[in-house]
Amino acid sequence: MIEIWLNPACSKCRTAVGELDAAGAEYTVRRYLDDPPTVAELEDVLARLGLEPWHIARTSEPIAKQVGLPPKDAAHRADWLRLMSEHPKLIQRPIITASDGTTVVARDADSLASVIKAG
Repeated sequence: MIEIWLNPACSKCRTAVGELDAAGAEYTVRRYLDDPPTVAELEDVLARLGLEPWHIARTSEPIAKQVGLPPKDAAHRADWLRLMSEHPKLIQRPIITASDGTTVVARDADSLASVIKAG
């Protein structure tokens, strides 16, 4: 099974859903702006991705300037996670996870294809 965190207004998210549908993949949708991930869920996704919070942050979003993003370092990692959970617009999209653990930020065709195969 596949789960996709998406924003329906995002063209990359709509493309990902279209590709999942075309592949006949079974998936669930999480509108993460309406149902923000918890800090623990973000930790899990980041562990699967092998990334830090700032690697999947949308730092050019207006909310980033409003909240004042912390430095990109281990000492401020918890601050990043808290801010991303409280302000999900900061999270890059779409994020797709497959039941085998494959997880991608599906902003390109290759990443999307890898998770469809895994699903």
